Amino acid sequence: MKDGHHVTVVTCAPNHPQGRVYEGYRNLIYQHETRDGISVVRVWTFVTANEGFLKRTLNYISYMCSAVIASLFLPKADVVLSTSPQFFNGLAGYFVGKVKRIPWMLEIRDLWPESIVAVGAIKNPAIIKMLEWIERFAYRTADRIVPVTNSFKTYILSKGIEAEKIIVVKNGVDLAQYAPLEGSSALAEELGIRGKFVVSYFGTHGMAHHLETILQAADRLGGKTNIVFLMVGDGAERKALVQMRDKMALDNVVMLDQQPKSRMREFWALSNISLVLLKKSDLFKTVIPSKIFESLAMAKPIILGVEGESADLLRAAKAGICIEPEHADDLAARVLDLSQNPERCRQLGKNGRQYVMEHFDRTVLARKLASVIETVGRKTVLGPEEVSVSLR
Repeated sequence: MKDGHHVTVVTCAPNHPQGRVYEGYRNLIYQHETRDGISVVRVWTFVTANEGFLKRTLNYISYMCSAVIASLFLPKADVVLSTSPQFFNGLAGYFVGKVKRIPWMLEIRDLWPESIVAVGAIKNPAIIKMLEWIERFAYRTADRIVPVTNSFKTYILSKGIEAEKIIVVKNGVDLAQYAPLEGSSALAEELGIRGKFVVSYFGTHGMAHHLETILQAADRLGGKTNIVFLMVGDGAERKALVQMRDKMALDNVVMLDQQPKSRMREFWALSNISLVLLKKSDLFKTVIPSKIFESLAMAKPIILGVEGESADLLRAAKAGICIEPEHADDLAARVLDLSQNPERCRQLGKNGRQYVMEHFDRTVLARKLASVIETVGRKTVLGPEEVSVSLR
């Protein structure tokens, strides 16, 4: 918007991950607001918690239908960009593009259906085959594909898609919002962890993350009274994880519900190290969890239980330690080592902040994406200053 684009976002009422519409919003057929100069249209969806394949699929299909209908009443854009945590969500852009006769760009944030197959959420071969057909259809018909990792591009190329259609634009971080904050003594006092070495996990507690590893590592470090694990977030597995913690009687694990974004800098401030974990899977070697960039920006050393491209990034940044996914003994050993080496923690954190400033500034990456959009939009307009963009 600040660079002269006219942007309309078509989305739903905020409700993730618990499936409860946030205060101040309603799940109506159509709502409109303006945020930071961006026109935001919210449409009705089947609201559900972030758990259960069938319900989540109904959520995405309902969004697809509502978004396409809403687009009929919106001014014509020059480009439609849809994002694909699931292809029914991303396919909204295909239909809007056809109705409006404009180019369609598809952003790939997860490989789908591979990601749900990898965590065992779906096993029926017929359903998997159908979803794979939808995947190939989306890749073939999109005017441009924008994956967020190099590994995703390699995967899409393996599906026979021409390289010139694919442009990688990685995730980044808002360096102003995620700026290091010294100390958070009031919050530490509130949580009863003042003076502790705090090992934090912030984010989704889902099937893909295998957060049992954290509880198992905490159990191994039960005798180290100066170390505490802090888990903040929600997701399909959180209830089971809380029950597991209680059954194991882990008094060195503090688990909190999802917190307001405005408070997260306080939580980062009291953290000594950050955990980024996923299940051990070949598929997850292709991903870069977005929380990596937040950890780097907050100058917090990372213990990374993810293989592949994420591990390559962390090693390049010299900002943390890589462990084998799902390996609780390794995690416990690395936590103990860092708890005894404050200077190493400080240097790893400093390295990470510097690296993310140089390579993953969200503003720089947003302008790269805008440049791609402008190139696609020139099919229908004279110059980038005239391009309007419809985003999801």
